[in-house]
Amino acid sequence: MSFYTSKTDVTSILKSFSSVKRNQANAVAINKVRFSTPKEKGLAESVRVALEDRNFHLVKEFTYFLREAELNDDELVLIMKDAKRIVHNLTPEFVTVVEALLSLNWKKRSLEIIDAYTEFCIELMVAHNRYLPIGVSKLIVHWIPGDLDESEWVNGCPSEHTRNELKPIHKVLDRILTAVPMAFDIIIDAISAKFPYFKKPYHVTAGYLYNVLWLLEYKPIFEELVFQLVLQKLLLLDVNAPKDEIELEINDQDDKMEADTLFEIDDVFVENLNKSGTSVNHPVGKTLDVCLFLLYKFFDGKCRLNENTSDQQRRTANRLFKMLLYLFDEVLLPSHNTHHVQFIIFYATSLRSVYSEAFLDSLWVKVQNPNVSAVIRHTAVGYMASFLSRARFLPLSSVIFYLRELTKWAHTYIDDSDAYKQNCSLKANLVFYSVCQAVFYLIAFRARDLTASSKDLLFLQSLQLSRLVMCHLNPLRYCLAPVATAFAGVTRTYQLAYCHTVLERNARRKLATVYGHEKCMPDETLESFFPFDPYVLKLSKKYIESIYMVYQSNDTDEYVYGSIKYDRSRKRGDSEMLEEDEFLIADKRQKNFELSKSQEFEKQFHFGSSPGFYK
Repeated sequence: MSFYTSKTDVTSILKSFSSVKRNQANAVAINKVRFSTPKEKGLAESVRVALEDRNFHLVKEFTYFLREAELNDDELVLIMKDAKRIVHNLTPEFVTVVEALLSLNWKKRSLEIIDAYTEFCIELMVAHNRYLPIGVSKLIVHWIPGDLDESEWVNGCPSEHTRNELKPIHKVLDRILTAVPMAFDIIIDAISAKFPYFKKPYHVTAGYLYNVLWLLEYKPIFEELVFQLVLQKLLLLDVNAPKDEIELEINDQDDKMEADTLFEIDDVFVENLNKSGTSVNHPVGKTLDVCLFLLYKFFDGKCRLNENTSDQQRRTANRLFKMLLYLFDEVLLPSHNTHHVQFIIFYATSLRSVYSEAFLDSLWVKVQNPNVSAVIRHTAVGYMASFLSRARFLPLSSVIFYLRELTKWAHTYIDDSDAYKQNCSLKANLVFYSVCQAVFYLIAFRARDLTASSKDLLFLQSLQLSRLVMCHLNPLRYCLAPVATAFAGVTRTYQLAYCHTVLERNARRKLATVYGHEKCMPDETLESFFPFDPYVLKLSKKYIESIYMVYQSNDTDEYVYGSIKYDRSRKRGDSEMLEEDEFLIADKRQKNFELSKSQEFEKQFHFGSSPGFYK
């Protein structure tokens, strides 16, 4: 018997084996070597060994298995059922394997897997409340859209497919909050911690806000804390999206589209116009625009009442507005350099006349209260003046009432000032100068309405405007120049007061400073804030346009004396909302200037397109 085989026999025994199949076989072998033990033992056996023998080796191996293996549906369902069966044994010492279980990819799996995961999650949270922060965080992280999912989120609203994927997550949270009331604070902390960074793509932040508002649909108990958080986050967006930058981009975009019309056919141009009109191009401004759009939509659905509204809906609307008014005092009123977020309260007050009256009354109480800080009182006056001027839905009787109250307060202040011989500095009389400027601003802005009839003129005469202008405190000295000029034009036309003498004296005082020192020293000027100046965000503007009053110019707006001329100029490409609104200039805060030449002094009196602000 021979031990040697022929060449043909060797060839028949050895089969060809490609390199690709060899690599696949090696990978399978590695997986079998690594995962065979935990998969065979299972979760229940691994936990039993750890509890009885204090040997956590199998638990660690099973944790690695959960994190790295690609589980099919049957395996995942089996693991979830085993986990639910031994949920009472999953004490905090098994936190790593519990976290791996909660991190499993279940959202886009079969209905059986979703149900199994839901039941395990609920049982775990009820049995071990220490796992609440981990479990809630793992659920809320699914609220955040992916950076590449923009097509699934149109104007902050998900597609039907995406909404169906989010429903199970909200159902789990609803059941957790019902079963474990102490999860309230944990969910608020998780929402705050997971809120997207303000420079993230707009659909990410808007999609997250959509889910936050969805939470309020089934758990309205979160309203106050959630809206406080949302307003704080939107303020961060607002201050990082300056109105000047947004306007500049809008103008550049309009110029580009105007140039493109030379080479495009009409249909293509109209299509591009519709696309560009959805929102602004400023990245942070676009995020703010879509988020405000969602909030306006939310309040419109909750607070707009009609004849078929039930008593429960009325109570809900009133509760929401009271909450919003409280958050305005806590968050919005003390905020500096905001542009658009405050329009939330502007829109909410437009839904019912009772809301606008409550808002104005709240501001007026603060203005009169000497225990409130002067800065807050000054800001409250700015809100009053801007709201009374801009709110188209506000009846003229409300404007007249608060104009009378403001002037009455100012006259009382003058009487007290004469009695106590107070100094005339801006710091010592900040609230008085703010109230006077609000009166001047309101009369100049609503001049057409306030001078429409002889009865209205008699009312203006009863305000004793000459006494305000001529008093020793000299409020026109610290008033914004465009406001003072417009007010002087109206009062001169209707012989209500003669302000030009005071304006000329104040101007000579400033000019003397310029020529005497060859340099314009910083002059005290009232830092003015008119919060409801023109709205430049495109998408959410549709909720504001119909209730917003733009400035209608009068022939009395221009006045020339000496070498100083007050004029109005219109920027090419301004939006429709800004086009007629040329009362004051575009910048938001009055600034102190140092000019090297006296000719540059005229720049302080140049009108722009946005009322209420001064460059």
